[in-house]
Amino acid sequence: MEKSNRELYKKNCRLMKENEKLRRKAEFLSEEKQTLLYQLKQKFSNGASNSKTNARSNMLDLNLDLSLGSASSQNPSSNN
Repeated sequence: MEKSNRELYKKNCRLMKENEKLRRKAEFLSEEKQTLLYQLKQKFSNGASNSKTNARSNMLDLNLDLSLGSASSQNPSSNN
């Protein structure tokens, strides 16, 4: 009986150690997940604001190109 109790006690200690290791690993993975989600949200929020800025910039470029194109077509003799 005492031998059986001792074996069960040792097994219980091993299980508690393993449980503690798994708990620490789960905590680490949870923190890593939160960090990665934060970085992903930052990336998408920065990407969204950058794409709006780029869209406005592209529209300005197109407007500039159109105005330059119409000015040169109005004055074809000045290019010769």
